[in-house]
Amino acid sequence: MKNEEIRALSVEDLRTQLKTEQTNGQQLRFAHAISPLENPARMKANRKAVARLQTEVSRRKHEEQAANTPAQ
Repeated sequence: MKNEEIRALSVEDLRTQLKTEQTNGQQLRFAHAISPLENPARMKANRKAVARLQTEVSRRKHEEQAANTPAQ
């Protein structure tokens, strides 16, 4: 997924997509442990997708906290 696509998702969709990508990553690692993957670069792409999703979830959480914090 591209960053623009990730930013367009709602928070709930982000969490769902994150869970899906993490599950997919576990399956890729398991499959690679049994026999080498045809395209091992998929594992790297999956890790990057998970990181992008986690970053966006974290960014939105921090923005929400900043919006709820009263100005001093």
